[in-house]
Amino acid sequence: MAFEGLSSKINNVFKKLKNKGRLAESDVKEAMREVRLALLEADVNYKVAKDFTNTITERAIGADVMESLTPAQMVIKIVNEELTNLMGGENARLSFASKPPTVIMLCGLQGSGKTTHAGKLALMLKNQNHRPLLVGCDVYRPAAIDQLKVVGGKVNVPVFELGKISPIKIAKEAVKHAKDYGNDIVILDTAGRLHIDEELMDELKEINKAVEPKEILLVIDSMTGQDAVNVAKSFNETLEISGVILTKLDGDTRGGAALSVRAVTGKPIKFVGTGEKAENLEAFHPSRMAGRILGMGDVLTLIEDAESKLDQKKAEQLAQKMLSNKLDFNDMYSQFEQLKKMGPLKGILSKLPGMDKKLGDVEINDRAVDWTMALISSMTPAERAKPDLINPSRKRRIAAGSGRSVEEVNRLLKQLEQTQKMMKQFTGKGKKKKFGGFPGGMPF
Repeated sequence: MAFEGLSSKINNVFKKLKNKGRLAESDVKEAMREVRLALLEADVNYKVAKDFTNTITERAIGADVMESLTPAQMVIKIVNEELTNLMGGENARLSFASKPPTVIMLCGLQGSGKTTHAGKLALMLKNQNHRPLLVGCDVYRPAAIDQLKVVGGKVNVPVFELGKISPIKIAKEAVKHAKDYGNDIVILDTAGRLHIDEELMDELKEINKAVEPKEILLVIDSMTGQDAVNVAKSFNETLEISGVILTKLDGDTRGGAALSVRAVTGKPIKFVGTGEKAENLEAFHPSRMAGRILGMGDVLTLIEDAESKLDQKKAEQLAQKMLSNKLDFNDMYSQFEQLKKMGPLKGILSKLPGMDKKLGDVEINDRAVDWTMALISSMTPAERAKPDLINPSRKRRIAAGSGRSVEEVNRLLKQLEQTQKMMKQFTGKGKKKKFGGFPGGMPF
């Protein structure tokens, strides 16, 4: 995941500070030197890294910190606040036109993920009860419009295109079409180039002049690091962008672009791409991202993910079955289906406070979930509902049908049995003994 290296190095600095107890000015300066090196290794702009650590040093050597009983904690608090400010402070929301449709123009270099993220943004807005329209303005890249149609089909959002004619005319006609057909959002997927050139910028300026978009969002690939910041600066100077969509933040990117873009351009990151699926787009919250970098987790985003991606009805049904201690393999399969909707396991776990330290370099294999689901899929309906039916011959059949081993079938059966035992401790006759006679079971 992004920021792993940076997070690890910064937390090592904090650990050294905590071990010192009361801090001297030299301790703070040495710590900030290490933080600056960590930022530079994460591909953060040099001036941004220098200004950031200078600001923290000035605040941290003040009397309030030096005289504090827990100065290390005060330094961590200051770093958290300044990191949040560096990335924009408050999360920046989309601006909507007072009179529909709201036009959003996506721009960026070729390969940055504009078309894919046009679909992701359309799905997010659709889930917020908007009626988006995707518009194919990339008439140069082979099959660009066909790709947009595929993306639109996957998220069930209409696509407007007029073939290989002037992108300015396509944009104008798309806005008219949206007014006629009740689409309140128009998302323009414009053409990219392999590098910034005058022709690309002139075309974007003409589209901007023709349809006056409420938002001009620059899509940049976070894997390109410092180059991403240079691209953002160039586009902003020419177009006056309103915000940034940062893609591939789920990869092993060092994350420097996320920390530099706002400081260099003055424009906020509004969304981040966190995976390949259409629903893997998140609103960018500077304070939450700062918390993740500093190992404090991001429980709020995890809760929002759960609320938006999980089937609440299924969750309630599962809760009832857990309370009655009637869990079976159908329930386990349903749980895994829900879990997969929320993205990679390591990404989910990394949002829990302190889990980044416990995970470290541990590899979380998402295929393990697929293998478990394959085992359950190889069972008959009767076996899923009544696991006690699974004898040695059935175990061999299940293993062969799923391409796994009998040992894995045994582990899965044991896992369900342990879950049932654990739930039994919270329900039924044993609850008073377990929780000291509280009539409601748990003492809270």
